Amino acid sequence: MKNSKSPKNSTASKAKKKFNSYSLVKRIIILIWVIFFAGILGIFGIFWAASNGLLGEIPNVRDLENPDIYVASEIISSDGVLLDRFEAERRTPVEYKDLPPYLVDALLAKEDVRFFDHSGVDIKAAFRAISSVGESGGGSTITQQLAKQLYTKDPSSNKIKRGIQKLKEWVTSVQLEKLYTKEEIIAMYFNKFDFIYGAKGIESAAKVYFNKTTKDLNLDEAATLVSMFQNPVAYNPIKYPEVSKKQRNLVLNQMMKYNKISQAEGEAAKEEPLVTDRQDIMRHDDSHSAYFKSALRKEIKDWMVDYEKETGKSYNLEKDGLKIYVTLDSRLQALAEAAVQKQLKVLQDQFFGEQRGRKLAPFYNVSAAKRESIFKQAMRRTDLYKKMKEEGKSEEEITKVFTTPRDSVQFFTWDGIKYKKGKTLMDSIEYHKHILQAGLMSMDPKDGTIKAWVGGIDWNYFKFDHVKQARRQVGSTFKPFVYATAINQLGLSPCYQVSNERIPGNWSPRNANGRYGGSQDLRTALAYSTNIVAARLIMQTGTQPVIQMARDLGVESPIINDNTIALGSADLSLYEMVGAMSAFANGGIYIKPQLILRIEDKQGKVIKDYTPKTREVVNEYVAYTMIDLMKGVVERGSGSRLRNRYNLTAEIAGKTGTTNENSDGWFMGLTPNLVTGVWVGAEDRFAHFESTSTGQGANTALPIWAYYMQGVYKEGGKFGVTASDKFDKPKDVEKRWDCSNSLGFHQYDEQNDPGPLIEGSGSESVGENYEIPKETEEE
Repeated sequence: MKNSKSPKNSTASKAKKKFNSYSLVKRIIILIWVIFFAGILGIFGIFWAASNGLLGEIPNVRDLENPDIYVASEIISSDGVLLDRFEAERRTPVEYKDLPPYLVDALLAKEDVRFFDHSGVDIKAAFRAISSVGESGGGSTITQQLAKQLYTKDPSSNKIKRGIQKLKEWVTSVQLEKLYTKEEIIAMYFNKFDFIYGAKGIESAAKVYFNKTTKDLNLDEAATLVSMFQNPVAYNPIKYPEVSKKQRNLVLNQMMKYNKISQAEGEAAKEEPLVTDRQDIMRHDDSHSAYFKSALRKEIKDWMVDYEKETGKSYNLEKDGLKIYVTLDSRLQALAEAAVQKQLKVLQDQFFGEQRGRKLAPFYNVSAAKRESIFKQAMRRTDLYKKMKEEGKSEEEITKVFTTPRDSVQFFTWDGIKYKKGKTLMDSIEYHKHILQAGLMSMDPKDGTIKAWVGGIDWNYFKFDHVKQARRQVGSTFKPFVYATAINQLGLSPCYQVSNERIPGNWSPRNANGRYGGSQDLRTALAYSTNIVAARLIMQTGTQPVIQMARDLGVESPIINDNTIALGSADLSLYEMVGAMSAFANGGIYIKPQLILRIEDKQGKVIKDYTPKTREVVNEYVAYTMIDLMKGVVERGSGSRLRNRYNLTAEIAGKTGTTNENSDGWFMGLTPNLVTGVWVGAEDRFAHFESTSTGQGANTALPIWAYYMQGVYKEGGKFGVTASDKFDKPKDVEKRWDCSNSLGFHQYDEQNDPGPLIEGSGSESVGENYEIPKETEEE
């Protein structure tokens, strides 16, 4: 059979196939080029989007030009001392010239050997890392790692989000390379890295791990610190010395590989034993003044918000180099801290002794279940618990972490940090619930300037401020507000007699000494903190006028509209109490306690000048009457140990306070030119001394005031406060009192002495309708 296709058709068919094949290849080539250019444009588009913040916020040029490791606002005391700085992170930067060559070479060999040859992103290293899925080493340059440390605060575990973060780090790296020299970038990298154990930056790391300065590090020490860049926890020379030594030797191998050191040097260094000399770095934040700094930060932040609304200009506390001149006196602050430490060390030993062997320690009047509940609440308030919760860990997984014994757990002691092996984090929580806390605030009543502020015993462990943040039941220290209201409203004199008979009815408070009958003048009643008299006074004035008196004296905390406030049922702050009491020493004029004198910008221009806020609450006669009554507390009442035990001879007005079951001890001490309040207690109200003789404010808080004032008077007037200072006495005040027809203080009959010098505590004051305040959660 003949072929149906002619030669002509066959040739046409072949030509068509050839054309179609050529056309397909052409289309494929065009497609490849389109994909290639689209990829290039896509990459440029992604980088453009990242550079312009379309993929999320990136650091602006101002941030890049002012890394937070170098710029900070300064806090300067009233006596010209640099107290602290507002820094994003605490570290001591070193310059490139202070970095030993071994340290820089170790970093280059380990992290980025072509550092001086690229512009922030090493394409070759990046492709190698991608192609080997990271097995041939990471692709990040030193500049990229610095960008991550500076501006990626929380690396995402999501691959897509982390990829976007990586792109932004690349963009930031290129910008950093434009702004800084290679040497500056290396210095910043060393200064920024957190080597843990408080070692932020290379200078701190050299001190913490080897007790040296950076410039004195030798080869094997330099290699050890550089090995930690990969993982400062897993390769930590203190925590895992054997693992750390292996990582150190890997760094030395890299240094030999890239001819940073000779073979002989490297092998000799590898043979060296890993020897550390751990040191604990005390920072400003570890001091008591850190509590003042925390309150100061909040006040300045609030001002900045208002300032920006008014002027449109904003400031950054960590980066704009402000000069903040504060009222705190560094010398008085040191005396206050020393006084707290001296008393608390003694009290703490007593408290540990009292709790030893008790199953419910350190609490009283709680069940075993309640005790465990308190510990679990404390666990849930820790940063570790919150972090694990955010990571999706179950309650069982978290509890296991907190109850598993560890190689090293920190414990606070007054003799320094103790590290214990085989203890759990829950052991630490239970232990620290035993620790007694204290607060002290001291201010000049004439101008409202705060001179000392001790918010707690150690900021590193207890970040809750017991000056302004904490509100605790004030006990009998509230009684002066009741007396002032009665004197102001009813025109009473110090000689006014009040019945000491039991009050019939639903609310029938009791006196601490259990003695009743007859009557007492106001001087005697306040000196001995007689509950019946305070109760009768508030029943005469009404609760609302007393609450209004407290409000006029600067108290802003909630106060229940109930007669029990006369005996101290309200929860108030030490800050409020000191401010209120100062009005009595200032002739009845309240001045709001002041933390700041002025704020200057980095050029020295004053941008905020503070003036005290004042108001007259009572006249000078009422104010001095209160001073006279409170002097009686010191002369013969619960504050008399200031005279007979601490030998203070100055003119002093005061008031002690003790609350339910001795949970809170208070002492408010007034002198003509310095008013100081002290509070002592535990974090939880269920933790307290069992005995009132031990737990009352006269025994816990008053000694701190005494030690502090002993130091103040010893300085001989350096602070404008001397033992010869006298309260301003209004003219003819005694004639106004007119005690001729009443039983006055000077005629006091010792046979009618109310009894032991133990103030009325809340537990002795309660009636049937009184509810003990519920435990407050302090976060």
